[in-house]
Amino acid sequence: MSTSKIVLITGGNKGIGLETARQLGKLGFTILLGSRDEARGQEATATLTAENINAKAITLDITDLDTIQSAVKQIDDQYGALDVLINNAGVCLESGLPPSQHELTVLRNTYETNVFGSFSVTKAMLPLIKKSPAGRIVNLSSGLASLTEYNTPESDAEKYGINLLAYMSSKTAVNALTVLFAKELKDTPIKINSADPGYTATDLNGHTGYRTVEQGASIVVKLATLLGDGPNGGFFDENGVIPW
Repeated sequence: MSTSKIVLITGGNKGIGLETARQLGKLGFTILLGSRDEARGQEATATLTAENINAKAITLDITDLDTIQSAVKQIDDQYGALDVLINNAGVCLESGLPPSQHELTVLRNTYETNVFGSFSVTKAMLPLIKKSPAGRIVNLSSGLASLTEYNTPESDAEKYGINLLAYMSSKTAVNALTVLFAKELKDTPIKINSADPGYTATDLNGHTGYRTVEQGASIVVKLATLLGDGPNGGFFDENGVIPW
């Protein structure tokens, strides 16, 4: 059994997930990199290991219940508990069409990963998180999930101008998962929050974001390492609370 805290990061082999792994690894966490592609997971793990970070690859497709259950068993057998879950894996599948021109399959496939996948992993891992003295769950959301900001031009003109039905509504649903799980877990030591990394250059947006992965990962790391008096059921970026 490891004496360091154990963190599982879905979609951890690249982008914000990998940088979060790097930053938490440097803080002494044992990193479990969840990746759909085993080879890519092993490659990312080797990169972290070369930086003296204790990392292990776990094959995990958050839309596949068999791989989720396999990951639960692997973590339980090797570590006996999970201290931090970071639901980082996500997709953006649309090409800027207005809502009325979307195909239903785009919404279904987006929700399958961003919402149902995050729910499935959280539900499956929760018994292990409850074994931690201070479990933490971080859901990767987006500033584009804020109903207030993307519906009020005076609040944020940049966000108001974006109208991605599937992606934006799916991340709003992720925020709802955060709130509802937080209500269920309010009498436990577990804290669950949503993180907005900002418009970060990743594969998700074709590396068009103006923020670095180091900047994007900072709020994720902060929420993953909250002390006992930290918030629960909130939505944050590096500057503080984001309106729902």
